[in-house]
Amino acid sequence: MGRRAQASWVCAGGCQDAAESWMNSRALRAPLLPVFLFLLLLAAPGARAAGYETCPRVKPNKLNVHLVAHTHDDVGWLKTVDQYFYGIHNDIQHAGVQYILDSVISALQADPNRRFIYVEIAFFSRWWHQQTNATQEVVRNLVRQGRLEFVNGGWVMNDEATTYYGAIVDQMTLGLRFLKDTFGNDGRPHVAWHIDPFGHSREQASLFAQMGFDGFFLGRIDYEDKQIRAERREMEQMWRGSTSLKPPTADLFTGILPNNYNPPEKLCWDMLCTDSPVVEDPRSPEYNAKSLVDYFLKLATSQGQQYRTNHTMMTMGSDFQYENANLWFKNLDKLIQLVNAQQANGSGIHVLYSTPACYLWELHKANLTWSVKKDDFFPYADGPHMFWTGFYTSRPALKRFERLSYKFLQVCNQLEALAGPAASQGPYGSGNCAPLNEAMAVLQHHDAVTGTARQLVADDYARQLSEGWGPSEVLLSNALARLSGSKKTFTFCRDLNISICPLSQKSASFQVILYNPLGRKVDHMVRLPVSKSSFHVKDPSGQTVPNSVVVVPSAEPQEHYPELVFSASVPALGFSIYSVTKISHRKPLIPLPNSISRKFRSRFRVLAIENEYIRATFNPDTGFLTEIRNKDKNLLLPVNQSFFWYGASSGDLESWQTSGAYIFRPEGRKPYPTPLVQELHQNFSAWCSQVVRLYQGQRHLELEWTVGPIPVGEGWGKEVISRFDTPLKTNGLFYTDSNGREILQRKRDYRPTWELDLWEPVAGNYYPVNTRIYIKDRNMQLTVLTDRSQGGSSLGNGSLELMVHRRLVKDDGRGLQEPLTEKGSGLVARGRHLVLLDRVGEAAAGHRLLAEKEVLAPQVVLAPDGGALYHPQATPRMQVRGGTQVRGGGKGRKDRNITCGEWSRVQVFLGKAWSPLALGRLSPCRPAPIPVPAQYQPPLPGREPPHAPSLPPHLDPTWTPLSPAFPTAHLPSLCPSKPVPRLHGLRSSPTVSSLGLDHFCLFWAWICMATPLPENLGPPHSLFGSALSLHKPEVSF
Repeated sequence: MGRRAQASWVCAGGCQDAAESWMNSRALRAPLLPVFLFLLLLAAPGARAAGYETCPRVKPNKLNVHLVAHTHDDVGWLKTVDQYFYGIHNDIQHAGVQYILDSVISALQADPNRRFIYVEIAFFSRWWHQQTNATQEVVRNLVRQGRLEFVNGGWVMNDEATTYYGAIVDQMTLGLRFLKDTFGNDGRPHVAWHIDPFGHSREQASLFAQMGFDGFFLGRIDYEDKQIRAERREMEQMWRGSTSLKPPTADLFTGILPNNYNPPEKLCWDMLCTDSPVVEDPRSPEYNAKSLVDYFLKLATSQGQQYRTNHTMMTMGSDFQYENANLWFKNLDKLIQLVNAQQANGSGIHVLYSTPACYLWELHKANLTWSVKKDDFFPYADGPHMFWTGFYTSRPALKRFERLSYKFLQVCNQLEALAGPAASQGPYGSGNCAPLNEAMAVLQHHDAVTGTARQLVADDYARQLSEGWGPSEVLLSNALARLSGSKKTFTFCRDLNISICPLSQKSASFQVILYNPLGRKVDHMVRLPVSKSSFHVKDPSGQTVPNSVVVVPSAEPQEHYPELVFSASVPALGFSIYSVTKISHRKPLIPLPNSISRKFRSRFRVLAIENEYIRATFNPDTGFLTEIRNKDKNLLLPVNQSFFWYGASSGDLESWQTSGAYIFRPEGRKPYPTPLVQELHQNFSAWCSQVVRLYQGQRHLELEWTVGPIPVGEGWGKEVISRFDTPLKTNGLFYTDSNGREILQRKRDYRPTWELDLWEPVAGNYYPVNTRIYIKDRNMQLTVLTDRSQGGSSLGNGSLELMVHRRLVKDDGRGLQEPLTEKGSGLVARGRHLVLLDRVGEAAAGHRLLAEKEVLAPQVVLAPDGGALYHPQATPRMQVRGGTQVRGGGKGRKDRNITCGEWSRVQVFLGKAWSPLALGRLSPCRPAPIPVPAQYQPPLPGREPPHAPSLPPHLDPTWTPLSPAFPTAHLPSLCPSKPVPRLHGLRSSPTVSSLGLDHFCLFWAWICMATPLPENLGPPHSLFGSALSLHKPEVSF
């Protein structure tokens, strides 16, 4: 059982002894704030205090109850996005978002005291474009008056467990950009609002803090945690979202809502509710006004005792409510009037229409000291046997499609920027990243990538991604033709994960184009399905590249699928073209370890695969992995890895709760092993197999697993795990990443902020794993990296497990009303685990870079040999690297390295397009300056950039656990000739790019130029991924 944690505190102003204060990290922070904020907002371009100036008046000597009218509109769940918007299939769920917005706008116009908040911009933007100019002007006025307030502002209310941080920033950028373009500064959200996600990550708080939000309100936290917080009056805290960013960079005030996000009992007045309306006529036999008022006064008093100020908030709304907004507002009008009338009789309760931002403003003025939370809110449970940890793995095929689509979107954005307007309109037609960007934003919804939507909705999510790929492929084709100087029939083999690509399987010769979205050179192992033959592979310079043809076993023993394997080197933010030619039709040799018979291998005492860095040893009789040796570091670790499955609970005498799309509840504490058939290419059962690979020059072991269709014919659901058992003395500790960024320490059967009473020792110890999980002792660290989000844990000392697939036969009672049976392509999942063994002090340098490379692996595009020139004067190029072009194998021209002269008039945004951020610490760029193409080189003054630090970024202990987030400095320290005023939202340590320091270095190379950016970059582009946008030179800091 966990010990009770000691509280730490942060002062909100007026505490002389406080080392850190709220005043220093948010706009709402100090006793002097009203004057300071006013001046600050006047100075900041695009910022104003409308969100607070328009707040309603409160009564200082009363308990002020802030009624927040809202609707929670899932962007897909039981119905598809379109079905929800248009109100189709109301037999499944009565919900029509377009009618909700129509009704709310009408109701707000009827009474100037009414207020409403809205979240999901995916729906609002669609509704907005269907309105007349007159209606749009009405809405603008409501927003300007603060009566219609946007909270959160993202395209969706994203999940926090299974989302990658770059994708979170992308979807937030999409929604916030719409609000900025449509409403200007009036539409700026001041608070984040995550009322339905199933647990909350620390990284989410860090991102929101760096985006400039003033507060964060949550709905779902663990039932034990919430109960204890209510007793201690700790429902509101300061959340420190990062242990590596200097406070208060990632500090964010966080409040827990009292009733998740639903209205109090007996006070739901929607057409979907059954509560009695307010009847204030005493002559009516249905008169209930007095009893309702008495009930409300008691309720408000009780709820107010859980919070520390004379303010409390009640959410008045729920899922898809306010389709008839008059029902809600008419009864709320009566409630407010009747309750406030009791003040004449001595009541201490004051009720008002309000918003989360106005509530937060009042908390700031209370000038209190708040405790600090430093961990996260995972796992989430709403009862003793009800841990919402199954969705970490649910629908693994969709999770993988989402992760691949994220990479493809970054490639699309980068090539659009690098090729300019020619990418959007070229020989292959009109290309566009926007459809994929919107589809990816929808997939971040907390019922999308989580796998917690119905099957028909999951299919629709996949459809949106697939359709988004189409125009992106056109853009990539246009860009590659422009940059390579040659028009080819580019082919995007979407089925490489199942070894299908007609071009490589049928062509006698073809080209392989690899684009690298990372800001550093990478070596990538290419695997392509081919015919049974031998091949000659040439690199961009015409040199022969060693290659092999290996056989991929099939479910049918007589069938084997050959794959061509070779190593390719791809420059930073560039591409390489490799040529492949079939040289014979003879059957290729199959590597011996993959075809050793049981009789033959019994002669060997050990069976191993190794390269210059790693040796993996297997038991020759069972085929199980037995040990991993890091030859370079002289480390040896016994490791037993195998697959098991938990029997899904169908309910028992302790609880009816079953495993489902949300809930993970195994039947027992021990998983069941499956039999082994072969070694290396390992078959654990008819539906579970694995290939163990070790490439030349590779410092990690690759385990490619294939699971499914999971048999459930016996009426027993199964939840399949891959488990690693070692003798490491881990003392119950293990470590997981937070949305692909920083690492959090976990401890078995423990929570840092309360004494845990755990009834589910398996599910209650599962945590989300977005990119990696590891265990360690004093000397060695075993890290396993994933290719998608999964659930993981360490249920015994030295043990580590990841859930890879699950198929269930019963619903878990959380509203989905169908079991997670999976259908179609989702029945079988194939993925990879990358296993690293290293010294504890050196492991981070390896797993950080490898995790980034796994997320943003080179994009493979195929084309047949030949092709026409892009234009008559074009010279075909086989490689483009960061602006330096290599023509057909010759030497590249020399491009001058720029220095940091006078800055161009450029603005950088993170999420909130109106919050200018300080640029990052650029000194690590100095050891390898970025070459700039000659056509982009203006005359520059001879000013050199700062010197590099003594350590490279990935080894600098002052940096965050993943290189994309790094400490920053203000512009004046780099270019003193252009001082920058400190503006509202300016962060001393922002996340500058989702793709890492090297990308930012290239960006720096462009913005350090003395003249405006080249016009052929076209309109503003999402240059190097999520966090950076490049704006026209007329916009300045």
